[in-house]
Amino acid sequence: MSFEESSDLVDRARQGDGDAWEALYRRVYPRLLAYATRRLDSDAAREAVSETMARAVANIQRYRPISDSGGFDGWLFGICRHVVLDAQRAAGRRGYAVPQESVSHVDLAEGLVSEEEAAAVRRAFALLSQDDRELLELRVIAGLSAEETAAAVGRRPGTVRMAQSRALSRLRRHLQTVEGVSA
Repeated sequence: MSFEESSDLVDRARQGDGDAWEALYRRVYPRLLAYATRRLDSDAAREAVSETMARAVANIQRYRPISDSGGFDGWLFGICRHVVLDAQRAAGRRGYAVPQESVSHVDLAEGLVSEEEAAAVRRAFALLSQDDRELLELRVIAGLSAEETAAAVGRRPGTVRMAQSRALSRLRRHLQTVEGVSA
């Protein structure tokens, strides 16, 4: 979807157009759910995405499209990030659990590597810091641009790109220490 199409949908959503909200929701839902599922159990993740959209609807008038702000998706992921953190605090935990084997939508190299290699990548990913995991989840799993990720986490796009490069280097080093995969 082009920026103009997205901008038109956001403008229509501000006017209370239910069809525009539905289109925005359908477009971003799979990525929001993938992000939330990496941090919460599946029921809590679905609730977090619902809460994200409820907050977006309630606060759409606060959204301001700025040229390099990351756009509407970055704004939504910023909301989702806060909802997930709130849910983790309420549950008394914060962090990351190695995804279940059955969660296929988070397997980055599905069909390209063996099950052992994919498991090693998941184990190496679990060794990353919370910030590194979150950044890579937003950039790779959610598919956000550097600008959208920057908007979601409150950083500048250049900082996000540099942090991503460093996080990937650390992931490669962790892969070297995890048996079964050489980087």
